[in-house]
Amino acid sequence: MLGVDPGVRCTGLGAVAADGMRWRALGWELVRPRAGAAEARLVELARAVRAAIARYAPDCVALEDGFVAKNARTALVLGEARGAILAACAEAGVGVVRIAPGMLKLALVGNGRATKAQVQFMVRVLLRLDTTPPADAADALAAAVCALQHRMQGISA
Repeated sequence: MLGVDPGVRCTGLGAVAADGMRWRALGWELVRPRAGAAEARLVELARAVRAAIARYAPDCVALEDGFVAKNARTALVLGEARGAILAACAEAGVGVVRIAPGMLKLALVGNGRATKAQVQFMVRVLLRLDTTPPADAADALAAAVCALQHRMQGISA
């Protein structure tokens, strides 16, 4: 499962494999497109998602769902990033499961309003990591874990 935490300036990618009821991180990365034209940044983001799909060969991508932004410009740019991610997934023939941020936090921390630090801590514990991933990568790993949990429990996310 590949988890994606879309961001305006930074997108987190995290791959997780399920070994029975245990999860294992295959890897994570942060995608920070270079400053420049929006179109070039979206192409760079889509390219990074396609590369992660090729590297980890996920059967599904767990995409953290959008939130209601206070700033309309931020919401628009985030929507464009999500569009580039969805297009890359469709192009690779990989299905997408959308995970609401509150659902992700509830599944991992037990609190739908958990902080980023709490999500990072739980990702580190659940995946038995030596280091704590950056917040965006932890959110991507958390999305993958949440989607795997739902799959194992027969719940559609």
